[in-house]
Amino acid sequence: MKSAVILISGRGSNMRAIVEARTGLDVKAVVSNRPDAQGLAWAASQGIATRVVDHRESATREAFDARLENEIAALAPDLVLLAGFMRIFTDGFVRRFEGRILNIHPSLLPAFPGLHTHRQALAAGVKLHGATVHVVTPRLDDGPIVVQGAVPVLAGDTEETLAARVLAVEHRIYPQAVRWFAEGRIEFPRPGVVQVRGCGVSTDWIASPRNAE
Repeated sequence: MKSAVILISGRGSNMRAIVEARTGLDVKAVVSNRPDAQGLAWAASQGIATRVVDHRESATREAFDARLENEIAALAPDLVLLAGFMRIFTDGFVRRFEGRILNIHPSLLPAFPGLHTHRQALAAGVKLHGATVHVVTPRLDDGPIVVQGAVPVLAGDTEETLAARVLAVEHRIYPQAVRWFAEGRIEFPRPGVVQVRGCGVSTDWIASPRNAE
């Protein structure tokens, strides 16, 4: 059975979606950079080991990443899952787990990287918005796309209503991507491209054109 470590900074709703979906992946631990992260209590209630690597105890990003890297490496997971983990990694950390870090971002990348994605979408007047599961690279909110889910932007939407609709999509597509990994269906045929064997398109999610080979 393949294994994962999930990183969170807050309530960990995507972490919970992954665990409850029973993806076939063994979650070795949930790690947070904040000791008060709400998701830690939920993970512990499910019998999942929890760890805290407080970023405030490190003088630099490099020092924090080194501590976090050591904590993860000791658990030897096949995959590192970012589920609302609000830290930007150094290049060295990403390269240590290259090809094995997945992230969920609340936009249809490459549109609207960074923060305040729903505000950006509303300001741009787009008609579709959504979420992206991608492989993490040293560049922020970049990397090969595994799967995307789209929702319509409705007249009268606010950041809050749009965020809620996108979050529901996140809770579907992230567990699906994790399941594909657990089943050994995610492949890297060439740099910058993810291919999912046996992948089809449903009404709940949209595969990136880069994957449809």
